[in-house]
Amino acid sequence: MKKKIAIIMGGYSNEYEISLQSGKVVYDFLNKDKFDLYKIHIFKEKWVYVDNTDTEHPVDRSDFSIRIDGDKVNFDCVFNAIHGTPGEDGLMQAYFQLLNVPQTSCGFYQAALTFNKRDLLSVLKPYGIKSAASYYLNKGDSIDEDAIIEKVQLPCFVKANKSGSSYGISKVYKKEDLQQAIDVAYKEDDEIIIEACLTGTEVSVGVLKLDGKTTVLPITEITTENDFFDYEAKYEGKSQEITPARLSQAQEKNVRYWAKTIYDILKMSGFSRSEFIFIKDEPYLLEVNTTPGLTTNSILPQQAAAAGIDLPSLFENAINEALN
Repeated sequence: MKKKIAIIMGGYSNEYEISLQSGKVVYDFLNKDKFDLYKIHIFKEKWVYVDNTDTEHPVDRSDFSIRIDGDKVNFDCVFNAIHGTPGEDGLMQAYFQLLNVPQTSCGFYQAALTFNKRDLLSVLKPYGIKSAASYYLNKGDSIDEDAIIEKVQLPCFVKANKSGSSYGISKVYKKEDLQQAIDVAYKEDDEIIIEACLTGTEVSVGVLKLDGKTTVLPITEITTENDFFDYEAKYEGKSQEITPARLSQAQEKNVRYWAKTIYDILKMSGFSRSEFIFIKDEPYLLEVNTTPGLTTNSILPQQAAAAGIDLPSLFENAINEALN
């Protein structure tokens, strides 16, 4: 009997459109001879199953079930394709754990921790994982521009602490532009992280459980025509993603080691994609994504293809890992 798989997509953040694209790719590529697939849209105003005629059927949130022609459908597993809240910050993970429904991403604690850039870097620092000098602000804090610049220097990056897809991020060259960048970040989150600008090769490293074993995928080097890897660079063709990355033997060894170490230290499951910048041979961690983009052009699927893993196999493995 085929397993019933709910593919959740959408979400409550500005990343919902990208999530809908990821979810559709998962739906299109998963083997329908093995699985019964259901597209579930998760929005603040509604949770609905969207059938092949685009008719919406409400989700019963008490047990995450739906009804089709009067018959109740419960799911064997949930494939999480939500970027941002509530799919990447631990809320959906905790919900499904309470319902005892397997899901393909990491646990609720790991999701909440990795979604919070400040907390993640603080937890990993004692393990020897390097990161840029940083300064933290919460909404309502007084802003001491001189203290910020003394800590991180210029240029620097001002980022929303809990946001993805480069929403709420600015690169600041002059003191007089700092306040505007802070205002932009506060539109996305009430917490901010301001980081020193690291100059070096930027890479993205996918890690997942493959047949029960922590596996590091081929590394992607990111170059961009823009000033940094912003939203336009990520999604509007203003960047080049080179897989495998053009790294020295030492660089590749170091970044593979740290990406796997982070995954294992945090007791991760499902997909992760860690971003690093090299200073000489040493990788400095920027962030960890736990529901990375899954479109055909996204980085992690590119890395899987370079490893000889096609999308149907990649997605099926995620379901099997969750069920096991």
